[in-house]
Amino acid sequence: MSKKEQFAVETEEINSSASSVTYTDVLDGAGTNQNPFSDPKVAQQFRDLYEKSQYECRHLFDPEFEWTEAEEKRVKRKLEWRVTGWACIMFMALQIDRANLGQALADNFLDDLNLTTNDYNYGNTIFLVSFMSAEIPSQLISKRLGPDRWIPLQICMWSIVAMCQGALSGRASFFVTRCLIGLIEGGFIPDLVLWLSYFYKSKELPIRLSFFWTTLYLCNIFTSLLAFGLLRIRAGGLQGWRWLFIIEGFMTLCIGVASFFRMPASAAQTKTRFRKKGWFTDREEKIVVNRVLRDDPFKGDFHNRQAITPKNLWQCLSDYHMWPIYAMGLLIYIGSTPVTQYMTLTLRQMGFSPFNTNLMTIPPSVIRIVFLLLSTWLSEKFNQRALFALSEPIWTFGGLLALRFYSGALSDIWGTYVILILIIGSPYVHAILVSWASRNSNTVAQRTISAAMYNMCVQAGNVIASNIYRKDDAPQYYRGNTQLVAISAASIVLVLLVKVYYVAINRHRDNKWNAMSKEEKAEYKATTKDIGSRRLDFRFAH
Repeated sequence: MSKKEQFAVETEEINSSASSVTYTDVLDGAGTNQNPFSDPKVAQQFRDLYEKSQYECRHLFDPEFEWTEAEEKRVKRKLEWRVTGWACIMFMALQIDRANLGQALADNFLDDLNLTTNDYNYGNTIFLVSFMSAEIPSQLISKRLGPDRWIPLQICMWSIVAMCQGALSGRASFFVTRCLIGLIEGGFIPDLVLWLSYFYKSKELPIRLSFFWTTLYLCNIFTSLLAFGLLRIRAGGLQGWRWLFIIEGFMTLCIGVASFFRMPASAAQTKTRFRKKGWFTDREEKIVVNRVLRDDPFKGDFHNRQAITPKNLWQCLSDYHMWPIYAMGLLIYIGSTPVTQYMTLTLRQMGFSPFNTNLMTIPPSVIRIVFLLLSTWLSEKFNQRALFALSEPIWTFGGLLALRFYSGALSDIWGTYVILILIIGSPYVHAILVSWASRNSNTVAQRTISAAMYNMCVQAGNVIASNIYRKDDAPQYYRGNTQLVAISAASIVLVLLVKVYYVAINRHRDNKWNAMSKEEKAEYKATTKDIGSRRLDFRFAH
């Protein structure tokens, strides 16, 4: 027997002795894997991989290291405050400078700058196209510099531009600032998701991401209350909306500066000259690193300052198994987006004051927070992503039908308001889809690019959504709402097809894998050139 054949037999014997399926059999993107390093030969293969990639935490990798559940809980509590907590604060900085344009609308922003609602649409489109075009370049920069350096820099740069909106003079300056903010903010969310993935297991990521978007809606509530006061300022001869941009931009600038000191490059790099004791003890560092690697061994195939090569980029972009998730990102959110963007204008048209209008945007945010946390938690509890992702398009479809065919739209002020609340307060499944893309990536490079591609598709959907409500269709937007109903119906069909697709691919791979001999399976693992989700021993989460 040759050495290769002997290695294959020995590897399979170790695999077959396990009482349950582990990565040495297949890697399940749903996060049901056991310790993949129980086989010493597999452990050595990954040790060599980590050394070759110069993975920054490779010195902490220990296949035989053990820890208690109590110790892991203690470590996770530290992560919640120091990683998830600060990530939410940084996400709040993003939302403050994205959402205040809608609040400015309630203070005659368009009239003061001689803009039409179509100009407002064009501004949103410019922002979204700029945001979308910056996604992949931002990810490439982040991967080279490290998220811990690039993210704080992004926040500081867009905050300065946001403050400059206080000096807007007309259509041209409005478009320029929309473009600059979009270019700088593009890639921020995927950058942040990548940073979080350094500290959390795949099953832990969705609920942490749901905290992000909970922060988004809490931020909307906070800034709506803040706008109630800021829009009353008339100091220095400036309108309230100008002070809104200046003051809130300065707030986010403070968060950006603080982030330079709050973001470690990795779990093994929390000790610095301004954080001398670090976050963890030596033992806790090993727990953080090894728990993440045992969940996904390929998180160490890149180091955190390693650039993505053109070859890596092409391999990631051409992975068609990720395209169904991108397609969902494109369509699912279109249904509620125009209604959300135009809510303050709609409420003003119905006769509400600028100040009451901002306060009336709070209830749908509260409703969406509840549904966001509930749907994300249930998707993990039942290990079902597609079925719970259906909740958003189904809910939105029903609300849009009511809005389109309700004869009292606009004339029945409170009836219309209830319909708007229900549409905007629909279950938000963004956290489910972002973590779904991360799970099905299976390498750091693919995870980096897939997050950017998914977010690009979301922004492309927002571009479409921003141009559905048109001036000639105002004020009830019958044509626009008919289009939204059709798109929501198509989204429902799409999510069901994505579920069927991943189930079929997993079944096909199971059949091929189970038809292979022990020697063939072991040889495949030792010699395969397949990477990421293309591996025959990888199963997609769905």
